[in-house]
Amino acid sequence: MASASSFASNSQYCPRWKYDVFLSFRDADTRDTFTSHLYEGLKNRGIFTFQDDKRLEQGDSISEELLKAIEESQVALIIFSKNYATSRWCLNELVKIMECKEEENGQTVIPIFYDVDPSNVRYQSALQKHLPNMNRGIRMM
Repeated sequence: MASASSFASNSQYCPRWKYDVFLSFRDADTRDTFTSHLYEGLKNRGIFTFQDDKRLEQGDSISEELLKAIEESQVALIIFSKNYATSRWCLNELVKIMECKEEENGQTVIPIFYDVDPSNVRYQSALQKHLPNMNRGIRMM
């Protein structure tokens, strides 16, 4: 049996997660307020957080870089805001996050409700098929 130090020095060893946290949010709703403060707070605590810095036009498809960042994040923080479900981009992120959560040893998904009531978000038709899966094993805050 190899020792921990020889295992860590093995060139084929790579950590399972590249990022501690992936932030999913509606740019126009929270980027310059809640999300920027949350990101800075996580960063200041040494929590390696992915936040997409590109401002995307409505209708743009989700990039390969973003999909990879979702897959490589241990925790996904979904910041549900008033207009989250109106963004095709956000909904595509949500679908990918939920796919990653469902995989064996999947990521942890934590919903944050920013300036909305959780029951209002739960009944938006665009989210209905995803939220039942999110509720399993996750406390709604």
